[in-house]
Amino acid sequence: MYEDIWAIEHAISLLDWDIQTYMPQSGIKARGEAIARLNNLRRKLLLGIRRDIEKLEPKNDVDRGLKRVLEREYKYYDAVPEELEMKLHRITSEATVVWRNAKAKADFNVFKPYLEQIVEIEREIANRLGYKDHPYSALLDRYEEGFTVSDADSVFNQLLPSLSKILENVEDKFTRKYRFEDEKYDVFQMSKTIEYIAYEILKMPKDRFRIDVSPHPFTTSMNRNDVRITVRYEGYDFKRVLYSLIHESGHAIYELQIDPGLEYSPLASAPSMGLHESQSRFWENIVGRSYEFVKTIYPLLNIKDSVDGVYYYVNGVKRQPIRVDADEVTYNFHIAIRYEIEKRAIEGSLEVSEFSSLFNDLMDKYLNIRPKNDGEGVLQDVHWSQGSFGYFPTYTLGNVIAGMVYYHMKRDIGFDVINIEKMKEWLREKIHKYGAIYSVKELQMRSFGETYNPSRLLDYLKEKYNA
Repeated sequence: MYEDIWAIEHAISLLDWDIQTYMPQSGIKARGEAIARLNNLRRKLLLGIRRDIEKLEPKNDVDRGLKRVLEREYKYYDAVPEELEMKLHRITSEATVVWRNAKAKADFNVFKPYLEQIVEIEREIANRLGYKDHPYSALLDRYEEGFTVSDADSVFNQLLPSLSKILENVEDKFTRKYRFEDEKYDVFQMSKTIEYIAYEILKMPKDRFRIDVSPHPFTTSMNRNDVRITVRYEGYDFKRVLYSLIHESGHAIYELQIDPGLEYSPLASAPSMGLHESQSRFWENIVGRSYEFVKTIYPLLNIKDSVDGVYYYVNGVKRQPIRVDADEVTYNFHIAIRYEIEKRAIEGSLEVSEFSSLFNDLMDKYLNIRPKNDGEGVLQDVHWSQGSFGYFPTYTLGNVIAGMVYYHMKRDIGFDVINIEKMKEWLREKIHKYGAIYSVKELQMRSFGETYNPSRLLDYLKEKYNA
């Protein structure tokens, strides 16, 4: 009953991938119109099978998962009228362009009127969706099923004090200037190295996976047999392209290992953004920055330094204002800043005009630094221009779950030797093959016997940095 809807989603994914890779810039208006119409068609088709889903009497976990996932979509469509969705789509289409200009000028006031409209719409969506404890919980749930403000507060309250202590203990040893940061590389040669690491070391399947280039690295899955990632070659600082490859490959491995029996259904995907992010973070940070992995790829990098020198470089710790450049120790402070701003904005205790000053104050509080201007402060991320309120916390949840994965994998199969195929098999059996059959909390309990346990991440960081 779902195949026609799947076909539309397949087409939208391909159109969106093309926007970010090869589409001529002037094609954006027509492409946006096409995608908007396809999304409206998808909505109508989904609502058209509603009665069939409501009548469905689940006989197994797959049926139960199917009913759960589709009922979540119906709940959203019932609460949020098409007119409100279109209103958000129109303002975010403009806001993304305005945000880019505002960031270039480092002037939040240019973007503020658009963000005020977006926040107003997000508040209305939260109220229409309904909530128990806090309006922001309704938005968190869009990206992380069943996750609430109470859950998020608990995670951050456990993480931040311990991360502050770890940072104080390790920054003198791991904060330094490395020549690699400015050292240039040959883009053609680096592209060959990247391909070798992907296909020969990470064992990505050549007939089901491909690598392209885009301004911002991302992963797109058309289906489990057509998974695509992109990277960006900047010509300097090799670790940027190297770890974007490993990060996006982590997302891709998840998609490649979903049970083929779930194909053409809404269950052929991860149950949450946090769980998906945990896989990219696990491969990028826990595997990719491990000493064993660095030692494996070291001969390919053609670098005049020791393995130890490269290891310390890719694991450097530094207080800096830019989230995407943050290390494992400081990254979650950046998310806490955005979480606090979003939570207060949606509850109505923070006006958009106060975003910039609060952003700077929170960065000072957590990292003891202040952005030089709005460009490296409140304007540094595209997310708010896209209306993605509730998304940022899933990055921290990804780190937390990655820590849990490390703990349980180490206990089950060991971690002293990096065996890529063995790791993939373990992840397939614990997480990947289930797709969205179970909610993210259910799957964590089934596979690990615990949910969102920050202590696993903290223990991993203390072990790694000897903190």
